[in-house]
Amino acid sequence: MHSFTLKYINIMITTTDFAKYLSRFLSEYLPHERNVSPNTILAYRDTFVLFIDFMKSERKIGLNRLSLKDVSRDNVIGFMNWLATTQHSSPSTRNCRLAAIRSFCSFVQYEVVGMMEQWQSILSIKCIKTETKALNYLTVEGIKLLLAQPDTTTWKGRRHLAILSLMYDTGARVQELADLKVDSVRISSEPYTIRLFGKGRKARIVPLMKEQVVILRQYMEENNLDDSNKVSYPLFYNSRHEKLTREGITYILSLYADLARKEAPHLVPSRLSCHSLRHSRAMHMLQAGVNIVYIRDILGHVSIQTTDVYARADSKAKREALEKAYTDLNPNLNLDREWERSKDLRDWLRSL
Repeated sequence: MHSFTLKYINIMITTTDFAKYLSRFLSEYLPHERNVSPNTILAYRDTFVLFIDFMKSERKIGLNRLSLKDVSRDNVIGFMNWLATTQHSSPSTRNCRLAAIRSFCSFVQYEVVGMMEQWQSILSIKCIKTETKALNYLTVEGIKLLLAQPDTTTWKGRRHLAILSLMYDTGARVQELADLKVDSVRISSEPYTIRLFGKGRKARIVPLMKEQVVILRQYMEENNLDDSNKVSYPLFYNSRHEKLTREGITYILSLYADLARKEAPHLVPSRLSCHSLRHSRAMHMLQAGVNIVYIRDILGHVSIQTTDVYARADSKAKREALEKAYTDLNPNLNLDREWERSKDLRDWLRSL
């Protein structure tokens, strides 16, 4: 587990039953029984940090007095409202916080059976309805423009091109890209592939195109990452040879998105995230006729219903499908009004 997660858990160890079970939930149940990813554990930890802050500021109950009975339905709903009004959290963020608390309740309902009614009342809290936003993605021309921005005459520019092009080509989530190690890459011979670890530590193998392999191989050779002694090194690292963070990769994207936007504002949305490249890759594969099942496997979706959002969002595919199925049932207006072009109405009438 991440070092500062353990540090926080150690701080949490007090004499209260809440601290006892929360510590076990984060340090034992999630990583060992549920095999939850470190990133998810950190997100759950952050939720309870906020919940502790809420209980202290709004309910006047400090950590040293916070017990399981205080994790009540009323306090959880109050916490959700506090997130909206004080923390200005979006509905989707509040739903994520609620999911963390519900996961904790699912854990303690088997540990503290005598409080089953309390846990069930929290588990029955519904998620907040969220707006279905339109997918934010780039066209093929937009991707070409974005990848043309890094200055490949410099080392930094070549590294940034390798990062952005790989993120698009694989449809990787930003954390999946940050977690890549040298031994994740298989480009010594065909078929070229890369191994990504997604949500829930699920691994998937994604094929690489030859054009992408050229960029990646040059980057690895230039940085001596083709050395057999460096297989455990991060594939992309900073000046301290530490793996890049999500924030670092996001900054790189925003840097070149701004440059591309100045050159052609209509090709680059005003708000562009790393996930937009993932959406872009999925849409482009769909438009190229790739089977949606293959797209699901490349993106690492558990359900085909998750991937189906791209098919529903593809207005170009909808239009082309309608055009193929279209039958002209409209009356021929030109024929009906032919008499207006006739110089002699009597001649036209006689021709009927």
